[in-house]
Amino acid sequence: MNWDLSQWCPLIDDRCFLQWLVKIPSEQEQLRARQISAQQINKVEELWKTNPDASFEDLEKPGVDDEPQPVALKYEDAYQYQNVFAPLIKLEADYDKMMKESQSKDNVTVRWDIGLNKKRIAYFVFPKEDNELRLVPGDELRLRYSGDAAHPVWQAVGHVIKLTAQEEVALELRASQGVPIDVNHGFSVDFVWKSTSFDRMQGAMKTFAVDETSVSGYIYHHLLGHEVEVQMVRNTLPRRFGAPGLPELNASQVFAVKSVLQKPISLIQGPPGTGKTVTSAAIVYHMAKQGQGQVLVCAPSNVAVDQLAEKISTTGLKVVRLCAKSREAVSSPVEHLTLHYQVRHLDTSEKSELHKLQQLKDEQGELSSSDEKKYKALKRATEREISQSADVICCTCVGAGDPRLANFRFRQVLIDESTQATEPECLIPLVLGVKQVVLVGDHCQLGPVIMCKKAARAGLAQSLFERLVLLGVKPIRLQVQYRMHPCLSEFPSNSFYEGTLQNGVTINERQSSGIDFPWPVPNRPMFFYVQMGQEEISASGTSYLNRTEAANVEKIVTTFLRSGVVPSQIGVITPYEGQRAYIVNYMSRNGSLRQQLYKEIEVASVDSFQGREKDYIIVSCVRSNEHQGIGFLNDPRRLNVALTRARYGIVILGNPKVLSKQPLWNGLLTHYKENECLVEGPLNNLKQSMVQFQKPKKIYNERRLFFGGGPGIVPNDNFGAASSSPNVDRRSSRARGTYMPPGPPNGTHKPGVHPTGFPMPRVPLPPFPGSPSQPYAIPSRGAVHGPVRAVPQVPQPGSRGFGAGRGNASAPIGHHLPHQQGTQQNVGTIGSPFNFPPLDIPNSQPSVGGPLSQPGFVNNVQGASQTIRDGFSMGGMSQDFLGEDFKSQGSHVPYNIADFSTQASQGGYAVDYASQGAQSGFPGNFLNQNSQAGYSRFGAGNDFMTQDYMNHGSQGLFTQAGFNDPSQDDASQSHFGAANPNQLQSQGLMNSLYSQPFAHYNTQPLNLQSPQQQQPQQGQGSQNQNLHYNG
Repeated sequence: MNWDLSQWCPLIDDRCFLQWLVKIPSEQEQLRARQISAQQINKVEELWKTNPDASFEDLEKPGVDDEPQPVALKYEDAYQYQNVFAPLIKLEADYDKMMKESQSKDNVTVRWDIGLNKKRIAYFVFPKEDNELRLVPGDELRLRYSGDAAHPVWQAVGHVIKLTAQEEVALELRASQGVPIDVNHGFSVDFVWKSTSFDRMQGAMKTFAVDETSVSGYIYHHLLGHEVEVQMVRNTLPRRFGAPGLPELNASQVFAVKSVLQKPISLIQGPPGTGKTVTSAAIVYHMAKQGQGQVLVCAPSNVAVDQLAEKISTTGLKVVRLCAKSREAVSSPVEHLTLHYQVRHLDTSEKSELHKLQQLKDEQGELSSSDEKKYKALKRATEREISQSADVICCTCVGAGDPRLANFRFRQVLIDESTQATEPECLIPLVLGVKQVVLVGDHCQLGPVIMCKKAARAGLAQSLFERLVLLGVKPIRLQVQYRMHPCLSEFPSNSFYEGTLQNGVTINERQSSGIDFPWPVPNRPMFFYVQMGQEEISASGTSYLNRTEAANVEKIVTTFLRSGVVPSQIGVITPYEGQRAYIVNYMSRNGSLRQQLYKEIEVASVDSFQGREKDYIIVSCVRSNEHQGIGFLNDPRRLNVALTRARYGIVILGNPKVLSKQPLWNGLLTHYKENECLVEGPLNNLKQSMVQFQKPKKIYNERRLFFGGGPGIVPNDNFGAASSSPNVDRRSSRARGTYMPPGPPNGTHKPGVHPTGFPMPRVPLPPFPGSPSQPYAIPSRGAVHGPVRAVPQVPQPGSRGFGAGRGNASAPIGHHLPHQQGTQQNVGTIGSPFNFPPLDIPNSQPSVGGPLSQPGFVNNVQGASQTIRDGFSMGGMSQDFLGEDFKSQGSHVPYNIADFSTQASQGGYAVDYASQGAQSGFPGNFLNQNSQAGYSRFGAGNDFMTQDYMNHGSQGLFTQAGFNDPSQDDASQSHFGAANPNQLQSQGLMNSLYSQPFAHYNTQPLNLQSPQQQQPQQGQGSQNQNLHYNG
């Protein structure tokens, strides 16, 4: 290398590479060139991972673009289930194998040590790069030395037993013979790929298909999505639902434990900091005490299993933590619970002989063949004895396929963090004879990590928990969070959990004594620090960094440290590996305090922080560009995780002009601005920023439920039912549990969708009896119910009493519906092949763009956005009032996601989105009994709307989506004090747009107390309709 700078020359001149480096194509060559799309470039880059010589011509070869069969919502039988998932698992396995085996590091420097078990340990630095591979304890690596004059060629395989924050790896070698311990340089490290986890997934699916005893008949049909009669578990419930050694349970936790003990399949949604580990431990305790055999407890990660095993052991139950053999040398906080530890310390007659053989093996490295055979037999017998005597066995989902559990049967299984596991991964513990299963997780946080994009697009990234939610299984949500300062929980609660999260900690409990940090608002430990620095491509070319943000992260960290915060209390989160590496490097080089302090601060990705917490969190958003978007930050689940890690305070660094284009980020920025926490300037003199936001883009993504995580399947009208002969029961051998053939779909409604895109059940959760009350407010802006500060700014209607569509029965409408009278007309044909009354039946109601929708809101701008699909309005079932513009919300179509920050009511009146049960079924508990609380499940022959709250007369007659089965006695219409239900053969005469009360409709006074005989009025679209309910 010539370091004489005078002899250096530039490679780029006038924004072009020098010709000797990159030849400028001739005119003829330019004519022959073809346009290449970004999609084609991405596909070629994917091909390069397996074939470095691939070109664009290879994209035209058959099979290159073939997509695997996507996952469904329902399956005809377990064989079809296996046929769908098996290719996806193989795709992921092949990709994982290719990625691991392609990773190799040369010129590695090694230092040697000897472990407690006399085995050699190699320490070396293995720097993280911007690739997709993650090294974790238990991984196998091959260490190689090419040899020299004094040393022969040598290689050995070992297990990673430790990873330090300084990126140093501790590798325990299997064999200690011939190790070149006097050599420290010139080593190479290769990954060793193991197919164990993928093989066990494939094996579990095969078992599920061929072994009738693998799961109960009820669970079999439920997992496949079949309609099954509801069953309850007959158990004697305990008098109290807490458990010894655990904190006292709150009301929502008690409700969860009580419900789970009575159901064969249960979902528990645990938002951040709501104590799901304690709740899970209480459930396992009561299951174990029921005397139905051992309880199997699993999770996809070892960290989650360790945490749960530790918590369960405090209840007094005998717990065995089963570890993979490759992890037995990895240090664990529950070492005393592990099976290998208990084998070594078992006090039995066989112990002395086993101990002698173990000691001999440790000293010599190997035993004679006869001693080895004897040692293995004694060890297996001891392991079996300990496992059989346990009340609870804890292991990872993949670990449940360990041969040591092959002959065990578990009637009761609990899977924690189930939303981070793939379906086949969850199936491994379930096929061990399960009759009662509990899935714990949070589908509003990050899902499973799928490396292969093809498999992810096909649906492998969707968890079993999510699919069951889409099928209508109602998750039980824990509601009291004990982690965050109340100010920090406000936005996540309102944006991701419909405002249902309550604070189990007070402001005083989350005020740091002696910490002098310059928060812009002293009693609100949060601020958004406006940054205008440009993003850059990182050195790897596959990630991003932002130098300005990194420099300010260092300043914030230093200020925290100077104010008395311990390094271990601080966490820095960034979504990009390039930024993570740059921040670590920048702080160590430019930090004004001791370098060791900065090394102790954890800097990691959002994914790495899931399930964990720190006292103070700093978030670096990185992205800052005009046109390329915000990448990872688009995923609402990633934002949810980032915002909910902090206990005492949070600082976010980013460019508001870029981030505000995305609706959810726009809502976050607006929240910070309203609280005077959007700031700029030096840290010691922060001032409110006057930056103007971009208007957020509407998001219309018709085939995805989530922005960044998996395909989020959207079922077809048959909800993905794949049976060609749905009325034929081919599962006679699975007769336990009454099977109900799929038949006609239960309504053509799509499953509900959360305002930020999460899948929601088609029916909401009931209110928890006796749960702690949530603070309410009736601010001047017109909110009537819901959590404090949850309601966006809306124009004040001209109503009296409660505001915005919640007035008394005699209150005037206000001025929001000036064009509603006389606007209904017949457009298109209503009706579909699913037993819905066609339009020409006299008792059916005509509509515009959907049953009983109104086209004329606000100068008739709405009608054009309403379209007809199978007789239903795709966009017109609910309205989002934003300023003076009504936007189609698509209540039963889960793709039309309007501005997240302002979810409006069913009637186009802007009220609190926390209570909108009829938005296709938000699962939140309805915090006010006068909200849309009675949202029953869809389906011909089922009851439709069961609202029975009269107090404010607010809900009108919100019926189903424009149809009623003629054979249905519609008991749902008995609200408003009607003593006897009436048989309605049409709409119920009021639609979702009329959820606001009004005293005059076409100048006709209405009686809210009972149905009345009334002549059809112009504009009501009623033909020969006598029974008329007024809303």
